[in-house]
Amino acid sequence: MTATDRSLELITTAAQAAADKLAHDVIAYDVSDVLSITDAFLLASAPNDRQVKAIVDEIEERLQKELGAKPVRREGDRDSRWILLDYVDIVVHVQHSEERVFYALERLWKDCPELDLPADAKATRGKAEEHARAQAAEADQEPGGEW
Repeated sequence: MTATDRSLELITTAAQAAADKLAHDVIAYDVSDVLSITDAFLLASAPNDRQVKAIVDEIEERLQKELGAKPVRREGDRDSRWILLDYVDIVVHVQHSEERVFYALERLWKDCPELDLPADAKATRGKAEEHARAQAAEADQEPGGEW
């Protein structure tokens, strides 16, 4: 069994919305062969809580406006470290970069087929690592004076 056309349409729209809000490392998996509750997972991350929330809000708005889809469940809003949107056909995970590394959902689903995404979403691959390197370089350049 493979993801339905509707699931692919939802994933593509959600991935583009995430990329438009500068999400990092957007990837999608067809989990329909191993899970009976959904067809696909979309994973995305961001370096701060506000951006996680902005990405989620954009995904929700675009799926509602363009495809008439509303999530049946939204979890994780309070801290905005990991927000899950359940659309039944797909599940969207938007995580803070630290949670993404810690929970490593990609390792859990690596045996599932990766879904093709829009070019903008594919271009987000490696952005979290680039951001971490830039932050480390910035921290190294800051003067470390004593009080």
